[in-house]
Amino acid sequence: MVQAQDYINPLIVQRADPYIYKHTDGYYYFTASVPAYNLIEIRRAKTLNGLANAAPRTIWRKHPDGSGAMSQLIWAPELHYIDGKWFIYFAASHTKEFDHNGMFQHRMYCIECDNPDPMRDESDWIEHGRVETPMDTFALDATVFEAQDKLYYVWAQKDPAIKGNSNIYIAEMENPWTLKSKPVMLTKPEYDWETKIFWVNEGPAVLHRNGRFFLTYSASATDENYAMGMLSVPEDADLLDASNWTKSKTPVFQSNMPIHQFGPGHNSFTVAEDDKTDILVYHCRNYTDIKGDPLYDPNRHTMVQPFTWNDDGTPNFGKPVPYNYK
Repeated sequence: MVQAQDYINPLIVQRADPYIYKHTDGYYYFTASVPAYNLIEIRRAKTLNGLANAAPRTIWRKHPDGSGAMSQLIWAPELHYIDGKWFIYFAASHTKEFDHNGMFQHRMYCIECDNPDPMRDESDWIEHGRVETPMDTFALDATVFEAQDKLYYVWAQKDPAIKGNSNIYIAEMENPWTLKSKPVMLTKPEYDWETKIFWVNEGPAVLHRNGRFFLTYSASATDENYAMGMLSVPEDADLLDASNWTKSKTPVFQSNMPIHQFGPGHNSFTVAEDDKTDILVYHCRNYTDIKGDPLYDPNRHTMVQPFTWNDDGTPNFGKPVPYNYK
């Protein structure tokens, strides 16, 4: 049985918003936000621990300063394989300045590679530009998943009519860079644990097991208050009907104070080398005294750990594990 101590933790230092995908070629592919927020890189290895020392390859760089969209603050890339092609979704801005509401000015973008090897060359990646949504507001943290022979897009976005920084939305896609349906809001910050310092729902990730889709997300400020919530829906339900989704009233994964693991979140899911054990991927800090804006503190490190399942078919993520520096 796979144990938490089987894995190096932190697996990769100074990589926030981690995303790991196990491909049909047997490799684990890893991407995440880099501390300078200026490029997108991929690394790969045959094992999760192998990612720790795998050489990253830059596959895309931000546009030159002052050149408009995709020129500042490249956040939270995710690598997906759809219909034989690679896609990366990420958020970017044209400026580091806040808007009149005190918000960052990110929008969501998509790039594509049709080479079987997504790490071969930067020139293999083409830009599809912005993924348009009806609201022209702060948007980030897109992910995609397939269900009922359809492709769905899930992301976080600001609605000026709703208090807070961002809510979570879902829409069906026409193709991997174009929405087909009207966005539906699945969750907004409402509970006390979602509204610590900042009212935030962001970083969605989707898991399909036991006849249900589980959608995790992260809430509150990105300090020790950051925690994960979860929604679930029957796999055969109308995914675009928000009333079919059930939201947990309490966090499903949060800071483990005694071992100094603070603010776990912006997670993704993969599977262990045995192709059976589910693995939670997330970032965490080991201190709370953050100097200045937490965004520019680079020490959110990538962590991995196996998780189990409750008798009712829901995931049991446990608690953040301690560093082991294997």
